[in-house]
Amino acid sequence: MEKGFVFLDEVIPGIRWDAKYATWDNFTGKPVDGYDVNRIVATEELANALKEVQKEANQMGYGLLVWDAYRPQRAVDNFIRWAAEPEDGRRKEIHYPNIKREELLSQGYVAAKSSHSRGSAIDLTLYSLKTNEMLQMGTCFDFMDVKSHHTCETVSKEEKENRQLLCDLMTRHGFVLYENEWWHYNLKEEPYPETYFDFPLSGSSSK
Repeated sequence: MEKGFVFLDEVIPGIRWDAKYATWDNFTGKPVDGYDVNRIVATEELANALKEVQKEANQMGYGLLVWDAYRPQRAVDNFIRWAAEPEDGRRKEIHYPNIKREELLSQGYVAAKSSHSRGSAIDLTLYSLKTNEMLQMGTCFDFMDVKSHHTCETVSKEEKENRQLLCDLMTRHGFVLYENEWWHYNLKEEPYPETYFDFPLSGSSSK
């Protein structure tokens, strides 16, 4: 693994994760290039900030569930190729029911260069430590629709409050929200703002 990057599970005790792009449960319908293991990788700086988020969340009775952080450029390229393919309908109703696959780029849900590839972006949610149930946020992860926007007014009061709770936790510890996705945050002081990495996620933590 590249120097300056870590596995979140090795540096944040108790962190939970489900690396969707290493599985069949994502908007492409199959594992994505570069995700050789179901683990989460990020810069050391993001991990340190997230550790503080989890500490405060735990005190409030919540835990963090992470879906993605560092994303190899080859995975982003995989998304671009997928977006250009004919619609097969396998994941449309789950992830992008109201727009066409080829519109995902122009609508800002898929990009040729992703902040994730710089290593300091993260996709996550909250769950209850008491019940182990995820908080209701109004949509699933990677639901590419206006309903996922922070400004959406059609979600319930509870869902809006849960989104705000996550937002408050993240922004208090150095993260910036992405307006179109309630689950996505960027580290404000990211260490590699101009570098898009392409090393794969593998089982080894050594470079």
